[in-house]
Amino acid sequence: MNFLLPLTGSFAQPAAENPTVAMIEAAYQHHGLDWRYINVEVAPDDLGDAVRGARAMGWRGFNCSIPHKVAVIEYLDGLGASAEIIGAVNTIVRDGDRLIGENTDGRGFVAALREVVDPKDKSIVLFGAGGAARAVAVEMALAGAARITVVNRSTDRGKAVVDVLKNRTATQAVYAPWQGTFTVPKDTDIVIHATSVGLYPDVNAIPDIDTDSLTPDMVVADGIHNPPLTRLLKAAQERGCKTVDGLGMLVQQGVIGVKYWTGVDVDPQVMREALLILRL
Repeated sequence: MNFLLPLTGSFAQPAAENPTVAMIEAAYQHHGLDWRYINVEVAPDDLGDAVRGARAMGWRGFNCSIPHKVAVIEYLDGLGASAEIIGAVNTIVRDGDRLIGENTDGRGFVAALREVVDPKDKSIVLFGAGGAARAVAVEMALAGAARITVVNRSTDRGKAVVDVLKNRTATQAVYAPWQGTFTVPKDTDIVIHATSVGLYPDVNAIPDIDTDSLTPDMVVADGIHNPPLTRLLKAAQERGCKTVDGLGMLVQQGVIGVKYWTGVDVDPQVMREALLILRL
């Protein structure tokens, strides 16, 4: 098998329609890059073989989706600084003969958020404690957030994220139980929703947050990219808040990944438009 183009891709399971393919291929085409980004279905038991295959074929890098973000680490040669703290990777980059794991999820979120507000010295309330929330929390802390309150229903998972922030970053971190409807404290600067509530097809769902406690001086961000305008963001806009959608995060983490692989700063608007064509 002879590959003539530099290759990047996604190790996903299952290999359903992948919006990342659409936006990255659009960026390659727009910038005249003779590259291809392909989606490959990889079962968990085949992950090691897939990584060895990508290494043997000279792939410049690839993404990993759930359930591979942690398992892939044992097949890599090293981790980037934030990926090591987070304990999961979504982007693998070839560095000479080495494959290095990076995590662009949180950095993409920070980049999208910075188009509206800089998290430095801000007080943040973060809903969720899963993989995405953990990545966002770490990157917010590394970006200089003064205080992060992790709100989660599972005490163990919530405190685990807080412990990482306390032990590995300079930010102040506290856990708050999510029991019933959560009222956002008045001194909050940024509200971040990082659970799956509201994700397609359950588009009418809204996280159990008292939206009446949102004030116009707060920025509200939702990690859900499909649909981009969630019920939470609609409610926040009605309260006068500035908002950041999950589509921006998806695009920005893609921009960072392409920069790792190609060295090119691609146009995020081209990638966003490719996603909107898919009606995300």
